[in-house]
Amino acid sequence: MRKLRLQAIVFSCAALTLMSVVIHAQQGQPAAKPKLYNTAKQKLLDGKQVFSFTQSRFDIADYCERAKHYDYTWFDMQHSVLEWRDVQQMIAACPHVAAIPMTRMPDALEVHVQHATDIGVLGTITATVDDVERARDAVKWSRYPPMGRRSTGAGQAASLWGINGIDYHSTINDNMLNVIMIETPTGVANAFDIASVPGVDVVIIGNADLASFSGYPQGDDRYWQLVKKVHDDVIRAGKIFGQASAAYATGPHSYDGRFFQNGPSNDGWVPPNAGRGRGGRGGAVNPNAPPEGEEAAPAKKNP
Repeated sequence: MRKLRLQAIVFSCAALTLMSVVIHAQQGQPAAKPKLYNTAKQKLLDGKQVFSFTQSRFDIADYCERAKHYDYTWFDMQHSVLEWRDVQQMIAACPHVAAIPMTRMPDALEVHVQHATDIGVLGTITATVDDVERARDAVKWSRYPPMGRRSTGAGQAASLWGINGIDYHSTINDNMLNVIMIETPTGVANAFDIASVPGVDVVIIGNADLASFSGYPQGDDRYWQLVKKVHDDVIRAGKIFGQASAAYATGPHSYDGRFFQNGPSNDGWVPPNAGRGRGGRGGAVNPNAPPEGEEAAPAKKNP
């Protein structure tokens, strides 16, 4: 009996010691970060490609239908005549569909970035970035302190995303997706410094404008040398590379890009042929086509 009692004591001590070791080991490990509510950013971090549809007109029904099928919405505030109030109403109408809302910004000014974030976008796409200063502004005005200088406003963002126990103010910095577009030879030259800016998540090529600004049409070897330099600099900076044209999501010039404008839907859905916009006149819709007016010039042979 005494021997059995001694064995029980030994086993108990061993169990307590093992539990102590496990607890200390768990305490020494950093807590796993929760999944992001910015599902497009989460997919990028998981190594997956993301695709969008481009919303360039105010149409709530059209937006809410398309947003069911893509990773994110590319609200075009650079080339369209959309107003911030239009985008606000569309986001509010169906905020928790598949496509998270992002805006291509007309600039990196505080007032415009503040409008975008206050109405509830989860990402900004800043066009024609040539230098570090513009990239820093894009990040600075979209994120709260200590990472940025975003001001606390009274927009709808917190009511859209601060749900189910989520504190919007303390989580949005991690969920904000800052995308930079490089579209000029100057931007290409500064690509590494631009990509290295803290808070820049993704750097993409503005394919049509890079051809325009460089004078090298897509398909020209010199054009692809510029694209390859940006890709290499972005990867060296530890950031994600992409291209505006989803036509380069696969093939020899994809360079393992992960972020694209337009492209295939998540579920095989194809935009209806309503006789308006791209794919009208009864023709088939090409989901990889750039928005109207942003097509690349035809490739020319090298001299």
